[in-house]
Amino acid sequence: MKQCTKCLLPETQETITFDKVGVCNVCTGQVTKNETIDWADRKRQLDALIAANRGKYDYDCIVPFSGGKDSTWTLYYLVKEYGIKPLVVRFDHGFMRPNLEENVKKIQRELGVDMISFTPSWHVVRKLMLQSFLEKGDFCWHCHTGIFSYPMWVALEKKVPLIFWGEPSAEYTAYFSYDQPEQVDETRFNRFVNLGISADDMYIRLGGAVEKRELKCFSYPPLKDLRALNYQSVCLGSYISWDVQKQSRIIMDELGWKGDQVENVPPQYNYEKIECYMQGVRDYIKYIKRGFSRPSHLAAIDLRNGRMTTDEAREMVSLYEGKRPPSLDIFLNFVGMTEAEFNEVAMSHVVSPWQFDPAQTNNGEKLADFDKWAKEGALSRDEAELALANWRSGQG
Repeated sequence: MKQCTKCLLPETQETITFDKVGVCNVCTGQVTKNETIDWADRKRQLDALIAANRGKYDYDCIVPFSGGKDSTWTLYYLVKEYGIKPLVVRFDHGFMRPNLEENVKKIQRELGVDMISFTPSWHVVRKLMLQSFLEKGDFCWHCHTGIFSYPMWVALEKKVPLIFWGEPSAEYTAYFSYDQPEQVDETRFNRFVNLGISADDMYIRLGGAVEKRELKCFSYPPLKDLRALNYQSVCLGSYISWDVQKQSRIIMDELGWKGDQVENVPPQYNYEKIECYMQGVRDYIKYIKRGFSRPSHLAAIDLRNGRMTTDEAREMVSLYEGKRPPSLDIFLNFVGMTEAEFNEVAMSHVVSPWQFDPAQTNNGEKLADFDKWAKEGALSRDEAELALANWRSGQG
């Protein structure tokens, strides 16, 4: 496969293109970020945005929050830098890890913030997981949509027009660029968050297996209602330069935020994707589909920032990438599938020119908290077989 000559990301990466010397558009975007953006002016814009909303509502802003590195940094920065009163809104996708839960409790108490946490019905979620995996090779539709839509419903309910997210998508992809502050709006939601499947689409695909009202939390609120609120949904990373390693060190030192080991992620990146015990499965599916996963993503960031050589990056990727995660057994139980069926579906979504050979796959290591991960509540085998049969008929 063709790879970026700078960061080594392959041509199967979403939105990637290469210039005449083989440098990808994500790397080019980082040059814009580091050399073109007037971050002092962006900070003044942020100051004005905060000032315009301070003290006018029950809360100065809403901060969507998982407890991971980016949302923790966003909350920390806004509270410490501006002394504002945020409402922290947490969408629980159902796979939160024990250390993450301890971090959330610690951060909430340390910063003294109000928090709302919402967990959707597991009976609905497991149906959504299977359906989105079949259609898109991505079982996280409920997570993608819920994280970005539920806080907007809370904004309407609480009448808080300013919503702060973490890093802009331009930090890692080319759906948007750093040239302008990125709006976290319905356009962005439909462009890449919901995988091209709206909540109404999902209701039809599930054939009445769930009520339409049960999918409200996964749908984006009506634009007319958001406009009436005069909403502003923005990324903090559009106003301050994003540096994951630096920010992670700060929240560890200042808040006692603790990192964790993640399946098939090098231990030096113990700040990366520590929220979800299904992360290893998600990365594994990406490897099956695209021929790379999180180690390549992390190596690309370090290569762009001059923190790693090409040889070091290739060695790290070869050691950690593409291994079968132990959490796959939990996932297969959740959605009522066999591993052969899993491979059949995942491999139907492979992006050319990559080719995946399951016979060449090695096993990853079980993590220390594996036995604490919830494993109950499987979808019935009958439901899984029916969904698979419908999917296969569509494939034909």
